[in-house]
Amino acid sequence: MPSFSSRPIKPSAFTLSLRKHPFALFGLPFIATIVVASWGLSSFTQTRYDLRDEKVHAVTKEEELGMKKGRRKFDVREEYYRLQAKGNEMGESDDWENKRVERLPGQDEWGMLPVAKK
Repeated sequence: MPSFSSRPIKPSAFTLSLRKHPFALFGLPFIATIVVASWGLSSFTQTRYDLRDEKVHAVTKEEELGMKKGRRKFDVREEYYRLQAKGNEMGESDDWENKRVERLPGQDEWGMLPVAKK
């Protein structure tokens, strides 16, 4: 049976220096973890943006408008005259009359609301 002595264990010089400077035991590993994690995550983030940039490419004006190359170009004046010619065919007519909206009681001709009298 081994015999154990009742002598107290003397702390080493390393243990004593850690007790005097707790930053070396707690703060330094924490800061090192933060720095390494930041560096590692930046590479993952850069990869994400690189993959997204590969999907985006420059488009021509025709692709932007969703047109085929053989289509005719759009001209506002031409469309205006085309719609004027179709005016009566599209349900527009000249037989309409202007109807007045009824005013609130006490409201002026030009829409001013009556001021509350005290």
